[in-house]
Amino acid sequence: MNERVLVLGSTGAMGSYLVPYLLEMGYRVTAVSLDDEKPLSDRMECLKGNAHDPSFLVPLVEQNFDGIVNFMSYGKYPFRDVMPLFLDHTDHYIFLSSCRVYANEEIPVRESSPRLLDVSTDKALLASNDYCIHKAKAENLLAFSERDNWTIVRPATILSRRCFKLVTLEEPNTIGRARRGKKTVLPIQAKEKPATLSWAGDVSLEIAKLLFNEKAKREAFSVCSAEHRTWGEITDWYHEFCGLEPVWVDKEDYLRIIQPEIETKPGARWQLEYARMFDRITDNSKVLSVTGLKQENMKPMRQALKEMFDALPLDAVIPEDGIGQRMDEYLAARGENV
Repeated sequence: MNERVLVLGSTGAMGSYLVPYLLEMGYRVTAVSLDDEKPLSDRMECLKGNAHDPSFLVPLVEQNFDGIVNFMSYGKYPFRDVMPLFLDHTDHYIFLSSCRVYANEEIPVRESSPRLLDVSTDKALLASNDYCIHKAKAENLLAFSERDNWTIVRPATILSRRCFKLVTLEEPNTIGRARRGKKTVLPIQAKEKPATLSWAGDVSLEIAKLLFNEKAKREAFSVCSAEHRTWGEITDWYHEFCGLEPVWVDKEDYLRIIQPEIETKPGARWQLEYARMFDRITDNSKVLSVTGLKQENMKPMRQALKEMFDALPLDAVIPEDGIGQRMDEYLAARGENV
């Protein structure tokens, strides 16, 4: 193969898995990130740069790559301004959206399921630039364009060596607290909610198989596993693998820990109430049909999480942050042993 593929965000949670797959498939890859990256083969070029900076991006994309996989987020940078650049200079453009665009009106969730942008009655959410909104608006720009060389991918919650998720918490307040012998506060209303948490290796392989696939063009795909577990079950695995001790509290207490100004800065509420507290059981039959992949070959959620923990160095520095400090204060006020 001589196809040239540009990957924007090549060292992220999915990009770091996608690039090796593309190289194995015989493509020539130009990998772009803000990190210092070393090429994995003589068919890989690594560029360090800001893909939101037009002075860097425009001359790069104008090289006319055969395919572009774009993991960048456009919450602060209007996608409308760069979409023509991408569509005009490649045969196949893959846009990263998210399963967060889906509302909670259909179970299991599938590509045709209602989106929050289309059915939500929350006026503040709809007027915002929240992740689920700006991703859906970018999808609309592609769908309403006259071009047919694009594909939208909607990953579920990702599990990778670069991304550990527990409800809305990140690594510092899960693994980091466990390693410091501290308890972790979690919202009780999410405990029994089902979550689709997919290994980034499987998700990236789905994306790699969609690239240059004619059946994928002008289509959207939920790229994920069909496996689901409750956040309570996933928390039990964290306890088993790293000793995390959960303290389940009302979501309003949890949200004030995450964002003390939650009344005026509701992004944390939207992520919790319009994503992690939804019934995220996902139908991935469309992507499996187009790519030829099989659900039974995907890595089970528990196995993927265990492997990610095993790969995490025991001496890895996981710094404290403001959320952790507020957890300490909250637990102390409750009389808990922090």
